Amino acid sequence: MMDKWTFGLTMLIVGMGGTIATLILFSLIMSALKKIFPYKKEE
Repeated sequence: MMDKWTFGLTMLIVGMGGTIATLILFSLIMSALKKIFPYKKEE
């Protein structure tokens, strides 16, 4: 019975960790792109 709970908890941690890691990766990519292509206002 505890094996099911352990598996569920592991999947929860892996899922949340994967989501957070993906968000961090996207924010790093966006900040790198902002440095490469700085925003210029149209005149």
